[in-house]
Amino acid sequence: MIHPIAPADYRADASLRAAMLALNNAHAVELSFADEARMAMLVDEAFLAARVGMVDALLLAFAPGAAYDSANYRWFVENYASFVYVDRVVVAADARGRGLAKQLYAHLFDAARDAGHQRIVCEVNSDPPNPASDAFHAALGFAPVGEALLGNGKTVTYLALEL
Repeated sequence: MIHPIAPADYRADASLRAAMLALNNAHAVELSFADEARMAMLVDEAFLAARVGMVDALLLAFAPGAAYDSANYRWFVENYASFVYVDRVVVAADARGRGLAKQLYAHLFDAARDAGHQRIVCEVNSDPPNPASDAFHAALGFAPVGEALLGNGKTVTYLALEL
């Protein structure tokens, strides 16, 4: 079952904060490290923040107008008027293979359509490579729309899916 993550719930629930940070930071290479303040800001600014279980899986996505300093998000702001940007989607190792990421994306697609957005966008690391994420996004119908070398030395491919 998908549960929304409201900013007030994130701040009030120490177990939720700890679980979100643990899952995020176990995948910091793919997602970027976050401390409590950073994660609180992400939840505050998110178009959609959702989880499955306590935090078996997590998705954070942003629409235009968010006060978010990500270079990847800014690339989409500069290139598209209407989008929802998936900043983080992650599934705990012991919860993989159950279709949780696909469920979170389906929930996001519905929310984005309901809000009148035209596309879902994201980036996937190409250096270091993330073949599992590449395959997952390709299976959903995402297509490459750009790439960038980031200041941290990572290379990313920008992807979009028209709704």
